[in-house]
Amino acid sequence: MPGTIKIRTAIREDLSSLADLLEMLFSIEADFCADRKRQLRGLAMLLETNRGCILVAEAGNIVVGMCSGQFMISTAEGGLSVLVEDVVVHKDWQGRGIGRMLMDSIGTYAKDNNASRLQLLADSENIPALNFYKNLGWEPTRLICLRKRHS
Repeated sequence: MPGTIKIRTAIREDLSSLADLLEMLFSIEADFCADRKRQLRGLAMLLETNRGCILVAEAGNIVVGMCSGQFMISTAEGGLSVLVEDVVVHKDWQGRGIGRMLMDSIGTYAKDNNASRLQLLADSENIPALNFYKNLGWEPTRLICLRKRHS
């Protein structure tokens, strides 16, 4: 296995690998279901907009991790914030600092685009993920996420 990890912006040719990673992520999250067609559509939409980015971790020519971020306007901050989503490293590549590299890179992306805050949602039962974020300096809030789906 290649040892050098490169973080870069995703391109259209990465879509299939990104959908594979999302399938792995959604298999451990109770609130989401893997639906390749929908995930590919959402990933393509994000690639085609200037409202965010998808970062990939690449080992050789293999995509082994990803992280996406989308801009929001924060009235509390009076400016841009970045909502971080889809942080996932392939299980065979976990424990090598790749998640930290992705999170550092999305932080740099936010700073370079004058966002004053990053935020994310995490599964409240995914203790390894919560510990990962805590170790990176992320702080919990007293806010909760609510959602309403349209048919």
